[in-house]
Amino acid sequence: MRLELSQIRLPETEISKVFEPADLPGEGEEYRVKTPVVLRLTVHQDHDRYRLVGTVKAELELDCSRCLEPFVLPVDREFDLRFLPSTVVEAEKDEDDEAEVEDDEAEVEDDDVSMTYYRDEQIDLIELLREQFYLALPMKPLCSPVCRGICPQCGTNRNLAPCDCNPQMEDPRMAGLKTLITERKHDDA
Repeated sequence: MRLELSQIRLPETEISKVFEPADLPGEGEEYRVKTPVVLRLTVHQDHDRYRLVGTVKAELELDCSRCLEPFVLPVDREFDLRFLPSTVVEAEKDEDDEAEVEDDEAEVEDDDVSMTYYRDEQIDLIELLREQFYLALPMKPLCSPVCRGICPQCGTNRNLAPCDCNPQMEDPRMAGLKTLITERKHDDA
């Protein structure tokens, strides 16, 4: 799905779209889209520069990083993105090629983070949604803050059933130290 910029004639245009989960690519992603995605945005036009301000609402299914069970993560994100034509990037590259750059590190300014480029008078809305979904994903997805995970010895999901495994994991390399500690306890008694 693409937003045709050539059809936008007003300085501000409001757009509302609903995408079905089947319309969105989910193959190989860390998430699965479970409900229709509601995209509401306002397009602000300034000649060939565009600013998209809006919200994305959906529900994503993720796998818990502790128990590996699927769970639903509600997404309600706001965004504010600026789009420039890709010809601006090509012109900047030409200027950089002419001038010698002594410092390899470039400073990233606040505006650079929300700056994106478009080609052929189109903005890919599916890519915009993917970006917002990835920004909404937690670093460590958990089905619940008190998720007990799976037992590392028997593989039982400890949220569903207790396991009788011995929770102590012993490192055979520490056996010598363990005997020293045990002997010392006996000597002190």
